[in-house]
Amino acid sequence: MKFFRWIHLIVIMTFLSACGSGGSGLIPVGATDTPLPPPAVTIASAPDPSLTLTAYLDAYKADDYNTMYSLVSKVTQDTLPLEEFAKRNRDALNEMSATSFDYEVLSSLVNPYSAEVAYKVTYHTALVGEIQRDIVARLTLENGAWKLQWDDSLILPELAGGNVLRMDYSVPSRGNIYDRDGDVIVAQSDAYAFSIVPGNVTDESLPTLLAEVWRLCGNSMEALAQQIANTPAFFAIPLCEASAQESERIRSIAPAGLQWVQYNARFYFDQGASSNIVGYTQFISPDELEKYRRLGYRGDERVGAAGIEQWAEDYLAGQHGGTLYIVNPSTGQIVTRVGESAPKPADSVYLTIDDNLQYYAQQAIKGFTGAAVVMEVKTGRILAMASSPGFDSNVFEPNNPNSQAQIAELFQRLDRPLLNRAAQGQYPLGSVFKIITMAAGMESGLFIPESTYDCQYTWTRLPDQIRYDWTYQHCQDRLAAGQECNTSDSMPSGQLTLAEGLMRSCNPFFWEIGYTLYQNNRPNDIANMARAFGLGQPTGIQQIPEAAGQINDPPTAIDVVNQAIGQGDVLVTPLQVVDFIAAIANGGTLYRPQLVERIEPVDSSAAVQVFKPEARGTLPLQPFRLEFIKNAMIEVVKNPHGTANFRLRGLSIPVAGKTGTAESGSGDPHAWFAGFTMAEENTGLPDIAIVVILENAGEGSDYAAPVFKRIVETYYYGTPRTFYWFESNFGVTKTPTPLGGIPTETPKP
Repeated sequence: MKFFRWIHLIVIMTFLSACGSGGSGLIPVGATDTPLPPPAVTIASAPDPSLTLTAYLDAYKADDYNTMYSLVSKVTQDTLPLEEFAKRNRDALNEMSATSFDYEVLSSLVNPYSAEVAYKVTYHTALVGEIQRDIVARLTLENGAWKLQWDDSLILPELAGGNVLRMDYSVPSRGNIYDRDGDVIVAQSDAYAFSIVPGNVTDESLPTLLAEVWRLCGNSMEALAQQIANTPAFFAIPLCEASAQESERIRSIAPAGLQWVQYNARFYFDQGASSNIVGYTQFISPDELEKYRRLGYRGDERVGAAGIEQWAEDYLAGQHGGTLYIVNPSTGQIVTRVGESAPKPADSVYLTIDDNLQYYAQQAIKGFTGAAVVMEVKTGRILAMASSPGFDSNVFEPNNPNSQAQIAELFQRLDRPLLNRAAQGQYPLGSVFKIITMAAGMESGLFIPESTYDCQYTWTRLPDQIRYDWTYQHCQDRLAAGQECNTSDSMPSGQLTLAEGLMRSCNPFFWEIGYTLYQNNRPNDIANMARAFGLGQPTGIQQIPEAAGQINDPPTAIDVVNQAIGQGDVLVTPLQVVDFIAAIANGGTLYRPQLVERIEPVDSSAAVQVFKPEARGTLPLQPFRLEFIKNAMIEVVKNPHGTANFRLRGLSIPVAGKTGTAESGSGDPHAWFAGFTMAEENTGLPDIAIVVILENAGEGSDYAAPVFKRIVETYYYGTPRTFYWFESNFGVTKTPTPLGGIPTETPKP
């Protein structure tokens, strides 16, 4: 057996030797002596781990925690849920007040199944400057892809082992808001919240209580008396808030039933007369908390939520300070201090608003729904911007004992008191728009100052309907009352020049202008002129939101005719109107409306920023035509047949203007008056433009013109001097009531 095994072994070795020799030995049948080709070898490069780190850090910069989580190792994911992973990364950036960060990959070390990538990160923070660290990221190869072995040290090396970041904040007091003369509008102050306990009111105290509450808070005496009578005895009726000075009188009288609570808060003076401009503050909402934390806020501050408070947040909040620590959460001990900064005081904001004029403008339209705007004609500075119904920013103050009841009522109201109708209300302009139609007619060359028209009750050039002048309705009203149509405002105006057409506000004349332009292939002339006057587009006011209005190119003759008197689809804001009225007064320059005069540090050193008047356009009119329009507006007031003459008689300040009565689509028409003063040379005060809109009030001459007059009186004399024709005293209607009428205006405390 052993012999045969040896023979077998020798045969195999001989065969193998032949195969490995250079052609000697055994050769298989059919084979050649050509050597076999070498086997193919594929070399796979290991993936670059720095690409994984780069993708991770880019996702971190974008707050994309889902992508970040997909790039960490399975071991990390098994021990750390996505929600906790995102929270730890997000919280670190928030605590650092990191507004952004940059990174730079430095080097990498790669092994078959592991890698290390060194990188430098620089966090840009709001509170402690730049935080720069060198970090080493470790990666593991999983299914052919590199994954990060994550822990908190990838944020900052000092966070290894469970340490956490803690910021010690230093928050400056919020800055004040002043009017143009330095009178305070908003400041931290002691204040008094007033209310009435009906069960404590006596028959003897009731008249004094009602009168004094009206004087301070403006509550209607009649309505308040009914509320007292219909409220449970010890259910407090919230009234208003006032400063110590504003409320000194009522607290000294202290009529039975009145109670008050003193508190300290950011206070809006004059019962928040400027609230639609200055806005209010609120606690940071959950949706915005992260944004503010990254800006260096602690998170429990109150921030501007509307108006100037919101626009000037960076100035009014000051610069927060802070010290950033690494803390051991188990012991509470500080491991190290990362960085620090000192707070900087807030700045004060000075508005262009005249606080006294603002107060009385707001009072002048109280009881109406609408707006009034006052602008310096040569600068575009806004001196007053009233909106009614208004609101009191003090209701948003949580320290105010009346706040809870008042804020609930505020948001339940359907008359939208938070809407700033001066800048956001959009209305048909009615006959004030005829100024623009006159301008378009003259610039077309089809109408000249000497053009005439016979203004009768009707206009029938279009087959759609018979159109009536405003004098026709006055005639019908007189006939219904058993009177004859023999007054200036109830008889046809007759033959009129172009200027007289505006003075009399003759509808047929301006329908004729629109129709003539259409017939001469100029259907868009009026729309183009309106846009050149700044309508149908924002004015560019920077500090508050505004609506754009609407001026469309009219597709048909009917649309052109409607547009010619400011009806149809014409929509404007009072702010747009006061801007072009001021431009007429100043010679043609449209200004960007301005609400902020300057930003000033608390120590009253050099202003941080000063805002200057800014021209934004020029009315496209020849100077002589602009002067012609201005003179026609003077006649609206001066001429005995002018539509504003009767209501503005007795006003010693020379003014010009235009009445407007705009069909609203429902209810009574909107009442407009737009005009300007011409008294700078004699008074030394800058001339002003004033626009008044009262929704569904009636004719502009009857309601808006008296408001205009009252605002003019306040500007030149400090307080209004004349009653409205429907008043027996300021704020008291002529119709008697058991308690002397329904007050609509209160004297300034």
